[in-house]
This record gives sequence, C-alpha cells and structure tokens, in this order.
Amino acid sequence: MVKQPGVPLQFDWRWELLKALIIPWFRLAGWRIRVEGLEHVPQQGGAVIAFNHHSYADAIMLAWGVVHKGKRPLRYLAKREACEGRWIGWVTRWISVIPVDRGSPGARAQALVGAEGAVRDGDLVAIAPEQTISDSLDLLPFRHGPARVALATGAPIVPCIGWGSQRFIGPDRRLARVLRLPVTVRFCEPIVALPGEDARTLTARLRARMEEQ
Repeated sequence: MVKQPGVPLQFDWRWELLKALIIPWFRLAGWRIRVEGLEHVPQQGGAVIAFNHHSYADAIMLAWGVVHKGKRPLRYLAKREACEGRWIGWVTRWISVIPVDRGSPGARAQALVGAEGAVRDGDLVAIAPEQTISDSLDLLPFRHGPARVALATGAPIVPCIGWGSQRFIGPDRRLARVLRLPVTVRFCEPIVALPGEDARTLTARLRARMEEQ
C-alpha cells in the first residue's frame, strides 16, 4: 500500500482480508482476548499508542482492539529486519509500517519524522518505548520516541498494556502454550503534554501510568 501524504490510512479491503486470515485462527485455538478501555482510543484524528513489548504477538493483540474492535487502521514503528522478512514483509508493506534502523541514530530520528507525519495526517501510530522485549517481562527503560512524536504534533499518547500473549511466544522466541490462552489488552486514559513539558518528563509520566496498569 502506498501511503498518500496528508491523507489518513483508510480501513479498506486489505484490512478486511487480513482479519479474515488471522481472526479464525485465534478463535479456533480458543484464545480468550479481553479488550478494555477501547473508548480511550480516538475514533478519528491522530494519536500515539505506546505499548509494553512483552511478546512477538503484540502487533496482533493491539490490532485486535484497534482494528478488529475499533475499525481503525493502525500503523506501527517496527525494526527494519521485521519489515523485510520473507514471510511478513508483504504484510508490513500492505499496512504501511514505518521501518526503524535501530543501529543508526540518524535513521531512528528519520523514522520518528515519519511517525510525526503519519500522526499529523490523522493516523494512529503504535510505538513500543522499550524497543525490545524484556527477558524478565518487567518494563525496560523507556526511550523518548512516543513523547517526541506527541510533542511535535500535539497529539495524545494512549498507553496500552497487554498481558498473556507471552505465554504463546515470548522472549525466547519458542512457541509454548497455543490453546485457550487468556489475554488482556488494556487501553488507558490518554496523556496530553503539559505546557512547557519536555520529552524526558512526558516519558516519565507515561512510564508511571503504564507501571500502574
């Protein structure tokens, strides 16, 4: 999918096709996915969704709430290796994932510029402030990406806490439990930058909110 500048990503047949391919698998496996706080996700306009990165199924669980339940497209900031993978590369291109080259500070900054443009266009952009999965599943130190995008655009940050899908495929990348897995995806009250606030203090507020959850 070619993303048109100035135009928000549309919920079109591509998303319906992905839903048709993915949702039956989880229903057949008997996953019990509970989505809470979806009313905190804006129904229109741009926003940053900051989520805890605790499994390799995070993207699907986020989409379960935003795309499947909320009927809104969702863009992701994701490492370039995932975007270029043989099996999922075509999916990331379809849904206009914003690739990040984590080995280059300049490339990371450019990815944030892309995220800012997407939010200004009216898209929802998902960013994991931890960047990677913690072996202990405790929150890792946060980077300032979500805060910088929010400060540059004036958009809110919607904290999202997920739990449960790490029992399917977690930090060790090995499949574990597959059937009847209970999963919770909780969207929290949006955080809006205060007058004069910088990325460091906004990130601290974001982390505190997510730790509470």
